[in-house]
Amino acid sequence: MELEGLGREVVYTEERWRVLEAKRSKAARVMEALRAPSYAFGSVARGDVDEDSDVDVVILDAVQPYMVELWLEAAGLRPFSKEIVQATPSYVPKAYIYLDPDREVVVSFPLARLRPRELEFYRWGGVVDLAGIRARRRVPGVNKELNLIVPTPRGHVEVPVRGNEPLVLRVLGVGEGILEERLSVLGRRREVGRTGVFIDVEVPADQPLEEAIAELAERNEFFRRALGLP
Repeated sequence: MELEGLGREVVYTEERWRVLEAKRSKAARVMEALRAPSYAFGSVARGDVDEDSDVDVVILDAVQPYMVELWLEAAGLRPFSKEIVQATPSYVPKAYIYLDPDREVVVSFPLARLRPRELEFYRWGGVVDLAGIRARRRVPGVNKELNLIVPTPRGHVEVPVRGNEPLVLRVLGVGEGILEERLSVLGRRREVGRTGVFIDVEVPADQPLEEAIAELAERNEFFRRALGLP
């Protein structure tokens, strides 16, 4: 892949490689506990981590929330907090289970079937499965600063998305729609701070997600529709 002149190369220090290995070990432990296909998402998949990077593990198929909670419990992974998030009234809601008090390690999964554009969001940020984690494979993806991160043996090359849109689409294998959407969302975030979401509900750690979902569906028609409920 010809990237010379398009961006800068970042060469990782030994410490950065160590941090990446530690983050990936945490992701692998969670992924091994899950009984559904799961992926490390974002910087842990790309490799461009630092000490403050989150460890995001995602399940892309719709699964029963109580099953995810059972799998984690069986592996000794205790939830410290939970969230139900729906970005917009038309988006599929997702559940988030945070596995430490600092919210570093999180498992998320959709509460209904994701649409193609929503699946492309994960390819945009970069995803790698458990086999890839074990093989130390890193994948390209776009970070929050709107740079395409392309792994190299020494670290990575980062290329600005703006001005290199055809390259980004080709490298990631995504459509123009997700590119336009992410440029809009992340550009807005730079201007006005964190963008709001339609629903963001905290769920007590000891409350089953199924119960919280049922309560929310009773109160919110758009949430109920997004779940495919009458």
